[in-house]
Amino acid sequence: MPAPTNVLVAGERVYLRRPVPRDADAFIAAVKASRSLHGQWVQAPATRARFIDYVRRFAGARSRDARTASHVGMIVCRREDDALVGVFNFSEIVRGALNGTYLGYYALAPHAGEGYMAEGLQLVLKMGFHRLRLHRIEVNIQPANKRSSALVRRAGFRREGFSPRYAKIAGRWRDHERWAILEEDWRARGRRKRA
Repeated sequence: MPAPTNVLVAGERVYLRRPVPRDADAFIAAVKASRSLHGQWVQAPATRARFIDYVRRFAGARSRDARTASHVGMIVCRREDDALVGVFNFSEIVRGALNGTYLGYYALAPHAGEGYMAEGLQLVLKMGFHRLRLHRIEVNIQPANKRSSALVRRAGFRREGFSPRYAKIAGRWRDHERWAILEEDWRARGRRKRA
């Protein structure tokens, strides 16, 4: 089945696209089915109102101009059937001397552990470094979230530090590790893979 026309970037098994209001029912159902997967790691929009707020902030008109966007949300979809398999969000994009962003993400049940997020992350990095022309992408991960740490490590992120009580998630302030990748490191990694 060909990917829809609103594709931002496509890979072999998945593609990225912006979330839209008509995704609400499928998205909310996937988030509810993913409660045990998300647990203490993430609080995904689980109501129609929160999903619509998410779409406005991460996929609205302000997110479409690569030069001025401060938030960009992307849904990962499986090419074979357009199933929602995960989410990636660039938050707090800062231009100027920093030219960087925070990246958040989560898989959706029942597709976790099937490699879709690894491929999606490669597409997200391409989007961030090519289309948005970022220099730095940072991810903050709770230390016990080994699957998430492994995902970014395989993609070339470096662990840069530890932030105690960094973010309030599921009602508690939680410690996080800071991981980041720079545009020049990502390009060098791509050249090594092609060699």
